[in-house]
Amino acid sequence: MRQDLQTLSRRLATVVESMGYELVGVEFHPHRTNALLRVYIDSPSGITLGDCQRVSHQLSGLLEVEDPIEGQYNLEISSPGLERPLFEAQHFVRFAGSEVRIQLRELLDGRRKLIGRLLGMHDDDVMIIDNEGREWRVPLERIEKARLVPEL
Repeated sequence: MRQDLQTLSRRLATVVESMGYELVGVEFHPHRTNALLRVYIDSPSGITLGDCQRVSHQLSGLLEVEDPIEGQYNLEISSPGLERPLFEAQHFVRFAGSEVRIQLRELLDGRRKLIGRLLGMHDDDVMIIDNEGREWRVPLERIEKARLVPEL
């Protein structure tokens, strides 16, 4: 990519938020033939297919003009769904008390995957208590992926 994902996310957020939606997060999955740019949006009333189409139309225009990604890619607009991804510190605060699945970029005390109850944030660390009762303090920058575990 010609610019980093955070810069691109901020630029996309201005468009998404001006349309009345929340930009939950952005994922980029490179592939040599056809990459994927996935944009998660939300609103208090939920997200419909029509919402995704409207945002896709607006973001497609922006991405075509600014051309921040080299090569071909597909743009996908999605609601966060039941397994909502958590991207920013404010997400970990907002969903404190929820069950969460975290995948780390590297081992932390011999583990790369953690599942437990989200306790929130302390400084720049995500706090969780796993199913065995152990509390974990995970630096936010070491988290590769984090998602809520649906409670049905």
